[in-house]
Amino acid sequence: MAEAKNLHVVGDRIEPLLDEIRSMVSPLAWGRVEAVMSATVELYGEGLRRIVDVVARAKVGADEIRGRLLADELVESLLLLHGLHPEGLAERVAHALERVRPYLGSHGGGIEVLSADDRSGEVRLRLAGSCDGCPSSLLTVKLAVEGAIRDLAPEVTHIEVEGIVGAAAPPSGGASSGRDGGEPAWTPLGVHAEPAPGKLASTEVPGARVVLCRVGANLYAYRDRCPACESPIDAGELSGDLLTCPSCAERYDVRLAGRSIRNREIHLDPLPLLQDDRGVRIAVGSLA
Repeated sequence: MAEAKNLHVVGDRIEPLLDEIRSMVSPLAWGRVEAVMSATVELYGEGLRRIVDVVARAKVGADEIRGRLLADELVESLLLLHGLHPEGLAERVAHALERVRPYLGSHGGGIEVLSADDRSGEVRLRLAGSCDGCPSSLLTVKLAVEGAIRDLAPEVTHIEVEGIVGAAAPPSGGASSGRDGGEPAWTPLGVHAEPAPGKLASTEVPGARVVLCRVGANLYAYRDRCPACESPIDAGELSGDLLTCPSCAERYDVRLAGRSIRNREIHLDPLPLLQDDRGVRIAVGSLA
């Protein structure tokens, strides 16, 4: 069976192709194209509605069937598109936060949902105990949370994290690309870039050289720079939670947003990281 295409890449191609067709044909022809697209969307939308109805009527294993449908990224995106998703906004926001809880734990805190309004699309969150004295850590937590939520709840219009100024979602409802609203783009990392447990790996992404650290099952990303001596740290030693700079021997706790062990005034520059069924993605732009 051929490997499934990246659904987000395919989705990103649709709008430019439609714009190209619109510029090539007459208004009358474009009207026919729109009619065909509308009928097609209506057709598979009705099919999805029937799938949801069948699952709802199932008496054995209904929850399991529903879970498997929602686990399929394409099916879930189509259910969202047609307003057929069986979970409300608050429930999907909660699921999104579960994706990043290991990451939040690495920054010494957690997060709770204060409200999620289905009508306005506004979500309010509260951070708890997140990495005192580490402003870049607060920002990286905010970006990771927003990225996870907009993956599962693209209709969200605004995310406010208590104590941190929120940012309005792009008009499309998707994650910002960094071209329009100033938010950084999420950059996917190849599988080859991921280190083994207890090891480091370095890679280049647009805007930065990055060091990846794996402690157990958790993966952390930092800029390849020691704040104490300004030297690269990609050749450093990772022992348990501690990363030692190869140049000045300063030690940093990678599980606590890269805080220095000896000097709490300095810390590594953490980068937002998401790890899910789409692979590993990091955001760079805002922390430059």
